[in-house]
Parts: sequence; structure tokens; C-alpha cells
Amino acid sequence: MDVDESTVPRRQLGRYLRELRDDAHITATAAAKALEWSVPRIWRYETGQVPMHPNDVEAMCRLYGATPERTETLRGLARETKSRGWWHSYGEAVDDWFKLYIGLEAAAVKLRKYEANVIPGLLQTVEYVREIMATDHPTMADPDRQAKTDVRIRRQGLLARAVPPAPNLDVMLSEAVLRRPLRSPAAMGRQLDYLVAAGQRHNVNIRVVPLASGIQRWATTGSFTIMDFATENVREPEPSTVYMDGPCGAVYLEKPYEIATYEEAWRSLTELALDPGESQELIIATAKEFHSAY
Repeated sequence: MDVDESTVPRRQLGRYLRELRDDAHITATAAAKALEWSVPRIWRYETGQVPMHPNDVEAMCRLYGATPERTETLRGLARETKSRGWWHSYGEAVDDWFKLYIGLEAAAVKLRKYEANVIPGLLQTVEYVREIMATDHPTMADPDRQAKTDVRIRRQGLLARAVPPAPNLDVMLSEAVLRRPLRSPAAMGRQLDYLVAAGQRHNVNIRVVPLASGIQRWATTGSFTIMDFATENVREPEPSTVYMDGPCGAVYLEKPYEIATYEEAWRSLTELALDPGESQELIIATAKEFHSAY
């Protein structure tokens, strides 16, 4: 499975440019006007949504008063933002905002996911994916829907990747996720069987938060993912990032107080969740209920 080497450099470059602009006391609107660009273009660069041409970096650095040395360093970083991951070949089947997430997911060394509503995408069976796609995109043409399904299934290769080593995946599932059925009880049973098997991987840890355990801290946040990145032997460590998405886009949080808030939410979930063994037993028991209903 290919890893998009450009995602982290794009985000790093965006942060450096945003810091330069802030230090120069120039608003994004003023920068866009001076450079004869749109404000969304500035935003896409600063959030690492798209690769940058070194000449664009130089123009921004000149406007912000960066030193020649800093400018040349950032031009070099811009050259690293040009590589493309496998998901780019799927075109419009992958929304632009989700391409950034897939790149970050591939670069992370640890993923912590809390799911309140559905099985996480990395652990879904083909049947489960197809029902979600059919529900979310009822009028979409079959080839387009199949392309979206293919992307989700291909992402799952991340957990079996050898080089670089596959990330660790820690999952917290609301018990409601286990009991929310597919149209076919048998298909839901197979999904839960798959979940049990996935939990036996050395790098996957699945725990269930029982409905009877009460409300966790910051329960209003809903589902979220915390991505942690390598901190050793890297030039510029990528900060942990919280990711949340919806039908219209995604939110990426990386400020220290934002990360601290979601770390608190995660700790609360760990205090309420069953241990891995108990979680496996509950998943197995629930799977049997679906199989017996078939």
C-alpha cells in the first residue's frame, strides 16, 4: 500500500506560512488582495489541502517579509508536497477534504477512534460498506458508488502494511453500534464476526462502551479520531490531530487546548469501557443474536 509522503509536508508548510502571515500582522483577506488570489486559495495552502508550487511560496514569503534563508527552506518543503497517494487515482470518488484525512491516516503511527453510530471504516465488511453507501447516496450511479466502496476497502490495507509499519488502532465503540442492524441480520452477524477477528490483530485494540455505563465526558462531541504521529528521528514532528467529519466536510483540530479536551474525552471513555476481553465476549454474543435471527 502506497503512503502519501506529501500530506505531512503540506500541513507543515501551511503552518509555517500561517505563522509568517500572523507575525507580519497581515490578514488572509489582505494577503489574498496583495497576491491577487482568492481567500479560499490562501486557506487551502495554510491548511495543507493542496500541494504548493515553490514560486507561490516565494511570493507569500516576500509579502510576509521572510528572510532569504527561510524562504529557500520553505521552497524546498514545497517541492516535497507534489507526490500523490493511491487515492488520487479515484478522482471524484474521494472528496478533497477526505484526501487530506487519508494521507494523515497513512502517516500516523497511532489512531484512536471513538464511534457512536457505525463500525469504523477501517473495520467494515464489504456488505456493511455497501449498505452505508446505498443509504448515504441513494441516487448515485452504481459505478460511482462502487468506486467509493473500493476506496474504503482499499484503505483497510493500512492495518496490514509492512513498510512502514502499520499503525496501532485503538477503537472505542458505543454498544449501540453493535446493536444497530443492517437490513440483513446475517450480514450484520458477519460484520460482528469480522470485528472479533480484527480485534485479534497485534495492532488492533477494540473496546465497547456499554449503554448502561452512563454519559462520558464531552459526550456532545460525537464520533472522533485522534491521530498521533512519529516524534523520533523526524525533522519536524507533526502534532497530534483530532479529526471529525460529516456529509459536508471535515474539521481538523491541532491546537494544544483542543487536543487536551479530546484527550480528556478519550480518558473518560477508557474509564467506562469494558476491557478488551469483555468487549470481545459482548461482540461475540451480539453476533450470535443476529445469526440466530437469520
